[in-house]
Amino acid sequence: MTFVSPNGSSFALMDRTRHLRSNDGMLQLGRLDGRLHNSACADIFIARSRLEGAVALSALAGVPISIADLHHWIAGRTPPPRASEGLNDPISVAAIFHVALTRDDDAKDPLSRSTLNTLRTILDDRDEAHTYGSNDLVHFGPLWRRVRAIALAPFAEGDLLAVAERVFELAEMTEQGPSAASEVATIDGRTWQLSVPSRDRNWLFATAMPLMLHRAGFTGRVIPSLTLLEKFLPASPGALSDQLADKLGQAASAGLRELTAIERSMDRVAAHRQFTKRSKAPLLARLLIAYPGLQAGAVATLLGVTPQGARKLLAATVRPSDPMLV
Repeated sequence: MTFVSPNGSSFALMDRTRHLRSNDGMLQLGRLDGRLHNSACADIFIARSRLEGAVALSALAGVPISIADLHHWIAGRTPPPRASEGLNDPISVAAIFHVALTRDDDAKDPLSRSTLNTLRTILDDRDEAHTYGSNDLVHFGPLWRRVRAIALAPFAEGDLLAVAERVFELAEMTEQGPSAASEVATIDGRTWQLSVPSRDRNWLFATAMPLMLHRAGFTGRVIPSLTLLEKFLPASPGALSDQLADKLGQAASAGLRELTAIERSMDRVAAHRQFTKRSKAPLLARLLIAYPGLQAGAVATLLGVTPQGARKLLAATVRPSDPMLV
């Protein structure tokens, strides 16, 4: 059975639905989005999702790090990942992390705002970026503001092809240099055209992918881990839209597993701890699942207790049997 959409395109509805499977990527994304709107652990998920998104962006930018590296930085154990290794990195992780958080600066979603405020209470990303990546901020700051303005623009069509076309628009806007090739003369007088690779900036508009997916209507709130892009773009928006569909399915499935693990951790805490109604230990457990390894100073700031009280709360809350808390 063929139907014609309002914009004139036709599609076979029965062909699309006849072979639809329960693990279809779009169905998985819908499940994740629905659960996030009803889960008591959505704030923890969003907090962890920010870190996962930052790790993916760093890999795209050529500075691969791990979630544990970010945990150590946030906990105050180390400087930003790679900052003290003397590496000739193309950009600092501190600058990438700051740009990623800036995406949520104007978030209307109160859950996203509260989790962002919590993170910035224990880690000042602005100050860290200026300290460790001031040159990167000068170079990429104006460009990021242009990327963000384009990402926030409405979509005429709420489909993945429209998102893919905008990614290509951003790629063209951020392209460096007018020339795409360089002429090289060989020793016998012949000339070859060699392509000149521009400085990779896929990470910059990958930062805006979660925002664009939200604006296009795929998610009810910005899910920061949905960066989705690979190191190099495919040949066309159509090919990218197929790639995005696969990536969305994988990311949604991983997100559902992550949310389930978080909820089970909170259930274990509730089942095996005896807390008074006024105790701040349940809130501390939530914070430790989001940011494992928090030190007493950070806990004291977040919970409004003395450092000594924070140490007592940590001793009462952290157990080796709860891997997400350590």
